[in-house]
Amino acid sequence: MIEQTLTPKEIVEYLDRYVIGQDKAKKTIAIALRNRWRRMRLDEEMRREVTPKNILMIGSTGVGKTEISRRLARMMKLPFVKVEASKFTEVGFVGRDVESIIRDLTLIALQLVRDEENEKNQEKIEAYIENKIIEKLLPPLPQGASEQKRKEYDASFARMQEKLERGELDHLKIEVELPPPSVEIVGGNVPPEMANVQESIAKVLGGIGKKGKKKELSIKEARKILATEASQELLDEEKLKELAIEKVEQGGIVFIDEIDKIAVASNASSRQDPSKEGVQRDLLPIVEGSTVSTKIGQVRTDHILFISAGAFHISKPSDLIPELQGRFPLRVELSSLDEDSLYRILTEPKNSLIKQYQALIRVEGVELEFEEEALHAIAKYSALANEKTEDIGARRLHTVMEKILEDLSFEADEYKGQKVSIDVSHIESKLEALVENEDTTRYIL
Repeated sequence: MIEQTLTPKEIVEYLDRYVIGQDKAKKTIAIALRNRWRRMRLDEEMRREVTPKNILMIGSTGVGKTEISRRLARMMKLPFVKVEASKFTEVGFVGRDVESIIRDLTLIALQLVRDEENEKNQEKIEAYIENKIIEKLLPPLPQGASEQKRKEYDASFARMQEKLERGELDHLKIEVELPPPSVEIVGGNVPPEMANVQESIAKVLGGIGKKGKKKELSIKEARKILATEASQELLDEEKLKELAIEKVEQGGIVFIDEIDKIAVASNASSRQDPSKEGVQRDLLPIVEGSTVSTKIGQVRTDHILFISAGAFHISKPSDLIPELQGRFPLRVELSSLDEDSLYRILTEPKNSLIKQYQALIRVEGVELEFEEEALHAIAKYSALANEKTEDIGARRLHTVMEKILEDLSFEADEYKGQKVSIDVSHIESKLEALVENEDTTRYIL
């Protein structure tokens, strides 16, 4: 069950910390996620009938389409996978088929569930690691040892435990067994049945059932290997698989980017393209609801939320086949970023671009400051470059910032212990000539 109690307003407030503007898109996605939580509180019969309302986001590159979905999935600890529609081909052609999306999502969910269970069992895992390490340093007593010996052993064990907790034994070396080598499945688009056959053959030929090699490591390094071993010993793998499938079916989010690239424009000479219309037809059953075989079991896709996005410069949403259009009833148009939005992106988010560059330069012992006017100038030139050439949204800020700080980054060691202030004249000297010349902007910014 989805344990999420954030209201749509709270979800939007969270997103505002990371994504500037695009209120319509945030609102639509917040409602879609809240509806999933509401659905889980309905009675069994009604719950089966309520299906998610999939979303189609329309907007040019760099306006925040992917970031909104990614941030939400991270916040709510839901299985999330981002795929590009243009990478898939119709069944029967060489390439990835669309069912691999659900297989990837299931593996992500399994890892999420494993991490959650490890967190819940943290104390047991720590106790397991401690006991294993102390057993290596202090071999157990033989059977039939006297009562006196047992008391001495228990006292030594307790002393060792204290030293281990304080980190005084971290430098000592112990012998640990490395995990056995994992099976490599050739090709990422192998059906589960074939993957299981490959795994069985690999086990026979490669002796996968054998124990791993033994290696001498420091206690600090050995902790990681023992944590994995503890997790395998303490957690029920079959239970994890069940929880992962439930998490995918009830809370999975699939973000299909570049969906406009598989739309066939109405004026196109031929509508037969294995990576376009055929892919749309293959997507239909998954989006509508079907059962997909994965390595950990059968997954039903009826209640997975699908969010698709595209710029739709060449094609239009109406160029998608009608059946697929009907599967994405909610449409949100994301606005292009103007100068004011770019300025806010530079300064407002929790880990804004300016804060990132300041942190990077601080590593060299240099304090970097930007004057207010300089920040407005960066936003102005970025917006101008977007107008004159292709509009790449907020990604333009990365290009512009790199150009401005190129010399400082290169010579940072010479400024160690100093405070460097970036003013508007520095910005103009670096960017004015580039932005004024359209050809230069096209190739440099």
